[in-house]
Amino acid sequence: MDFSFSADQEMIRDTAADFLAEAAASAAVRTAMETPTGFDAAVWTQIAQELGWCATPIPETHDGLGLGSVELVLLLEQMGRRLLPSPYFATVALAAQVLLEVADETTRQRYLPKIAAGELTATVALAADGMDWQPASVTASVSIAGNHQALTGGYGLVVDGATADLLIVPAADENGLLTLFALPADLPGITRTPLQNFDLTRRLARLQLDNVVLPAGAQIASAAQVAAFMPRAISRARLALAAEQLGGAQQCLDLTLAYTAERVQFGRTIASFQAIKHRCAQMMVAIEATRSAIYGAAAVAENPALATDFLLEAAAAKALASDTYCHCAAEAIQLHGGVGFTWEYDPQLYFKRAQASAHWLGSSDALRESIASVLLDAT
Repeated sequence: MDFSFSADQEMIRDTAADFLAEAAASAAVRTAMETPTGFDAAVWTQIAQELGWCATPIPETHDGLGLGSVELVLLLEQMGRRLLPSPYFATVALAAQVLLEVADETTRQRYLPKIAAGELTATVALAADGMDWQPASVTASVSIAGNHQALTGGYGLVVDGATADLLIVPAADENGLLTLFALPADLPGITRTPLQNFDLTRRLARLQLDNVVLPAGAQIASAAQVAAFMPRAISRARLALAAEQLGGAQQCLDLTLAYTAERVQFGRTIASFQAIKHRCAQMMVAIEATRSAIYGAAAVAENPALATDFLLEAAAAKALASDTYCHCAAEAIQLHGGVGFTWEYDPQLYFKRAQASAHWLGSSDALRESIASVLLDAT
């Protein structure tokens, strides 16, 4: 399998790297994450409407660019490298993937062109409490209220839940089976409560729905569609998150190399010490192994004949990326010495993102257990 990038893919990567180096520089990220929304609206407009990044994975039939998983991974790696605070992940890497994989065609035509144009932000609630797809823990349900259906229930730890325009939520039908609904966030009965999480570069919220009357067309997928296709949508989001983690791990190494090349101890830069070289080399080896796993998974994502393989590849990539990011962030703090954990230096921001993302869309242990169960059942 050829993993080399095409000229167009290299252009996407390099353009993203150049733009984010300025738009998401450390000072810009720190300013954005202190705002009420958690992101810079002007930068989001540039990304979504001028650069057209929201259209990347959306098919041309829905006014997108029709590009694949490799192109999306290239963008997200650069976003993760700069800790870009924006609605991009929740809208494009999560909600759009659910719409593409699970929703009916009418729903796709209603929402995907708006997402591609950067006119609509969206997010997906995954569980009553948690940040992974946990069907058994969804407690929300739909009931009959006069001539209408009403949805009641709560969802915890919803990424960008306080700012998204569209909320995609699962709820049990009258038979106790999970169906999927897309709700405008301003419907009466929806309460969105921002949460105080330690990673300020990615905001979370709790959603509470109290007898929310469902508008026409709110149900976007049947129980059968959710059971059959939601795992693939979540796998695509896992791969995207792994790409973000890869970018963050790479930046941890780059920050460390730059610092150790300047810090002088005993009359020489600490980068010249053999122990420092070994630890940086270990970081690099882990990063390159993770990069191979992620782009390998992206290469098979669009092949229907390898659908089952993709689910396993995405899970493995996310598990490895979580471990690598946590390791590299911790090493960056250690190798920055006494200043590594201080607010003025960036490694602490990457450490917080690494720890938070490691528990999102499946922990490493949970993902490896799921892979093992599939492989062992197949033998």
